[in-house]
Amino acid sequence: MASLQFTYVAIDSTGAKRTGIVDADNKDAAIAQLASAGRYVTEIAEQKASSNPVSAFTAGGRAPSREDLATFTRRLADLSGAGLPLDRVLQVVGEQTENQQLIGICASVLEDVRGGMPVSEALAKFPRLFNDVFTQTLRSGEASGQFPEVAGRLADFQEKEVARRSQIVSAMVYPSILAATAVFVVAFLIGFVVPKMSGVFKDLGDDLPITTRFLLTSSDFLSTKWPLAIGMIIGSVVLIRTWLATESGRTTFDTIILKVPVMGPVVQKATVSRFARVLGTLVYGGVSILDALQIAGLSSGNRVYQLACKKVEQEVREGRAIADALRDARCFPPVLTHMVAIGEETGDLPRMLGRVSDSMDFEVDTGMRRLVSFLEPAIMLSMGVFVGFVVLSVLIPIFMAGNLVK
Repeated sequence: MASLQFTYVAIDSTGAKRTGIVDADNKDAAIAQLASAGRYVTEIAEQKASSNPVSAFTAGGRAPSREDLATFTRRLADLSGAGLPLDRVLQVVGEQTENQQLIGICASVLEDVRGGMPVSEALAKFPRLFNDVFTQTLRSGEASGQFPEVAGRLADFQEKEVARRSQIVSAMVYPSILAATAVFVVAFLIGFVVPKMSGVFKDLGDDLPITTRFLLTSSDFLSTKWPLAIGMIIGSVVLIRTWLATESGRTTFDTIILKVPVMGPVVQKATVSRFARVLGTLVYGGVSILDALQIAGLSSGNRVYQLACKKVEQEVREGRAIADALRDARCFPPVLTHMVAIGEETGDLPRMLGRVSDSMDFEVDTGMRRLVSFLEPAIMLSMGVFVGFVVLSVLIPIFMAGNLVK
């Protein structure tokens, strides 16, 4: 009888949670084998050969986060660099991870690798987790015999991406709280405070100031026709998302974002940093420069730079130097074009691109702090202006009524 593979979750003698795969003739034999090794099985499922590489009980688990994938790649690099064969590396990585979907993925990739498939090709079956940057770089590392080094470079790239996103989220927490508070205050004033005072102003009729009439009309609309207001907001969001899904809409939006004061330069530097790091990682891994330019452009996340990279790729294909093509694109900073020119002359393009990315990351950090320091008082000022508008719109009619009484 052919041996089967089972993916399991178990508790060892120390009480720690362990995951991995085990070969056995049947499920009972697999459980017995794990029990003899001092592991108490809590979940086990056969790793069946099917079009869906994720096992039955891992398919419904939490999707791997960027942190999970960065840790996966780092372990892949460290273990392969230690001299372990790739099938053993995948088995150990699968046992160390705690994400249920990654357990199933490791088991599937391990099965493919044992069947003679390259690791990069096996991972390419999961494009949502392992994009072209990842798989093509690994493929080049396999072909050149530099798999551990290339995997380590990929891990560095992923860890920097995780750190950047974490920094952005942390920086935006306080402004987001301020913005939410401002929205709540506005909704409370218009939805509850103003309607209760509207009866006071009825006697004044058309003598009310225009600001007060506008406030009362807005309050009446939101308090009596709030379903329509919510529908208008949802409709606006749908229209904007539909527009952004179009080629012209996305290009226009990305162009506007790059020109917004304070925020635009930060977005531009972050985009260039990502482009340079992806391009350097791909070139270091041995990917051809034309493919590297195409993938780096797509990975930039900004349509303006994607279109520029297509033009650069075409010009390089026709024989132009990379630095000259980047310079003529007119959206890449001089520091990038000069460093690329030096890299082309010295044959050390990946290192030059890495330096540009590090330099841009520092400028992005500074720009983010400046942006946050600008957003906080801007939100407070906006909230203060609106509250002042409401207060004046309420007080002015009261003063007018007092004058009429006199």
